[in-house]
Amino acid sequence: MKKKIFSRRDDKKPTFDKEAWKPRTELGLKVKSGEVKDIDEILTKGGNIGEAEIVDVLIPNLETDLLLIGQAKGKFGGGQRRVFRQTQKKTREGNKPKFSTIAVAGNKNGYVGIGFGKSKETVPAREKAIRNAKLNIFKVKRGCGSWECACGGPHTIPFTVTGKCGSVILTLKSAPKGKGLVAEGECQKIFKMAGIDDIWSKAKGQTKTKLNMIYACVDALKQLTKTKIPGKLEEENKIVSGSIKKE
Repeated sequence: MKKKIFSRRDDKKPTFDKEAWKPRTELGLKVKSGEVKDIDEILTKGGNIGEAEIVDVLIPNLETDLLLIGQAKGKFGGGQRRVFRQTQKKTREGNKPKFSTIAVAGNKNGYVGIGFGKSKETVPAREKAIRNAKLNIFKVKRGCGSWECACGGPHTIPFTVTGKCGSVILTLKSAPKGKGLVAEGECQKIFKMAGIDDIWSKAKGQTKTKLNMIYACVDALKQLTKTKIPGKLEEENKIVSGSIKKE
């Protein structure tokens, strides 16, 4: 009998069991042995995370959520948003439905990831999406780039960035403290998982296409890390990349 890597508490939330985990990659072996203790060691060097359990070990307080990308069908349920998007293929044997979903994973402190999952059933699609979200984890730069605030705290983004996917062009701007998340509903979930409390956003194109909207949001957040900033400016503006470590 194989040992279960994930067990369940009294509140029915799965918890990761490090002892039952059997790594299949070289990086996984280093993480389990304690040679790699920080996720920044992997992300800074551009390492490839091949196992979702690596993220579970290095970011123990990781949370996951599903985004509303689908639409309910039927006379009384039509138009309501749901987490699964259903498509079907016409064949001689009949209709073959498939379900797809998008999951977001983050620790609400500088790390976030998005994953897409698709399967013939809802449960495997959800598990695939959550796994891919952990594999696609990345750092987010935060700071106080709003001239209206200038508090120095990492509550928003440090500068304006733009992301694009399909016809959707999403621009993110720094907002003063207390403004909140002025963005589309599903993008708000991504910002919360990344640890961003205040932000301005402006979208163009076919924004009703949720997949493109979500991917444009992720592309914009990745632009924060791709943009190089001199070390002196980061210290002066108190820009934080990744998690804020408690002393």
